[in-house]
Amino acid sequence: MQAIRSLFIPKWSSDIRLDGKTAIVTGANVGIGKETAKDLAARGARVILACRDMAKGEQAARDIMREVKGAKVVAKQLDLADTKSICHFAENVYNSEKALHFLINNAGVAMCPYGLTADGYEIQFGVNHLGHFFLTFLLLDLLKHSAPSRVINLSSGAHALGKIQFDDLKGEKGYHPMRAYAQSKLANILFTRELAKRTEVLGVTAYAVDPGAVNTEITRHFWRPLGSLVKNFSYLIKTPEEGAMTTIYCTVTPENQLHTGGYYRDCGQVQSCRAGQDDGSALKLWAVSCHLLGVRWR
Repeated sequence: MQAIRSLFIPKWSSDIRLDGKTAIVTGANVGIGKETAKDLAARGARVILACRDMAKGEQAARDIMREVKGAKVVAKQLDLADTKSICHFAENVYNSEKALHFLINNAGVAMCPYGLTADGYEIQFGVNHLGHFFLTFLLLDLLKHSAPSRVINLSSGAHALGKIQFDDLKGEKGYHPMRAYAQSKLANILFTRELAKRTEVLGVTAYAVDPGAVNTEITRHFWRPLGSLVKNFSYLIKTPEEGAMTTIYCTVTPENQLHTGGYYRDCGQVQSCRAGQDDGSALKLWAVSCHLLGVRWR
């Protein structure tokens, strides 16, 4: 089993330091986000843990400082399901930080029952896409000021099952947890694609990441129904540390070895599904997202 498992885990490491750099990792109190934050802190970066639950966020910060000597980490409250919270978070960042070199949009929800964000959007599309779209919009000036800088959006292989339902983004015509999740993950890729085109000249690059099948809290609505099937193939499911590897790869690898707007899995660039390469859909999603959020990108 271990020999087979090794085929699915990327063999990559890097000793690149990030001293003097600042990173934000959303959803950093647990799972992939926490492992990402810990790795960046070990490389010398100042890391902001952007978490909905401050108690868990502060505990994660204490954990990282205990495990990483000299770690510079701080937890700040961020609820991606509420645009007011996103505004407050961004204002706090501008008031406390002089630079931002890495924005890692890691947080998300997966295959959950139907629900709405505080602003009335279907929860998976609202948190996974719109919340991070709005956060990136608000922090773009700081990213530009700190260039070269990077935005990394976590997607999923499930994006291949997705279709952007422009006529039913709230899921009112028929909600299915998997379809909604796949749509949000496809949106992550399309957002990355369009963002990269608009910000490369500003010194801000963007990458979409598929961490693979990872055993984290976000998958609780997915794995439980599969029961024994998951148990039988558990050797193919990554640990959070393994799942964070491609995010870290896209954070520290020199820019001339990466392709802005690209989709990465197992520490290498791969092709997304055809829908994820549709520039027309990417542009339309951008325009719709701006309209829904009431913003205008300069």
